Amino acid sequence: MSDSYYELLDAFDPLGEKFAATDMVRGTWSAGIQHAAPVSALLVRALERCERRADTRLSRAAIDLMGGVPSEGGLWVRAEMQRPGRQIELVGAEMLAAGPDGAPRTVARASGWRMSTLDTSALQYTGEPPLPPLEQAHSRDMAKDWEPNYVHSLDWRWLTVPQAPGRGESWLKPTVDLVKGEVMTPLQRLFAVADDANGIGSKIDIRTWTFLNTDLVVHVHRIPEGEWIGIRADTNYGPDGVGTTVGTLFDASGAVGAIQQSVLVRPRPSRS
Repeated sequence: MSDSYYELLDAFDPLGEKFAATDMVRGTWSAGIQHAAPVSALLVRALERCERRADTRLSRAAIDLMGGVPSEGGLWVRAEMQRPGRQIELVGAEMLAAGPDGAPRTVARASGWRMSTLDTSALQYTGEPPLPPLEQAHSRDMAKDWEPNYVHSLDWRWLTVPQAPGRGESWLKPTVDLVKGEVMTPLQRLFAVADDANGIGSKIDIRTWTFLNTDLVVHVHRIPEGEWIGIRADTNYGPDGVGTTVGTLFDASGAVGAIQQSVLVRPRPSRS
């Protein structure tokens, strides 16, 4: 199996950095469509690198999925400064892939607020209780149920019983690179698993229903440390096929940020 989500093919393509996706990006709804976690992590990579300054960092990143991101064929990612500033900057990024007519089209977008940093360590606070430690979590070996895809790229340890009432909790660690040969930044690692909040908080039987998120918005009050990312999440369902996932993201020391996702709920099509 592949040891990364993407391989960089051409850093100087006129459309943006050109990438090829590996099997590790394939989603669980369809092998032909990428899971949103690698997509969002690659867009965050672009947000971080755009006119990079050592004295700023992302405080929020919002990812919008414009449709299914194809698993096959070339991908292009480009970013631009949208609102420069001394203390606050807005950067944007987009991913392109070939459409039905073969022409590149936008398949995902990201925007990120970057803020200048200073020492406020004396003010640190979070009201969210920490997750139970990794030692209390267990693996469900979900990879055994799938052909090589995104699930195979994770060490996923559950603290709660899937679909049980209340908030779901898990620890996750990507076991592959984001881009072949590169070391993930802490925020790239965070976004490589953050999209899993939808599944961790789900109360729906995947054999009967589909629940696809169209976005994820993550606010980060502290940069995570270490390899493991924790997620505590719950998904609320309305009466009209629309839901919302709300969650908290953790490292071993406590909460680092919050996530929200919009969820489209539909009956799973019959295979007959």
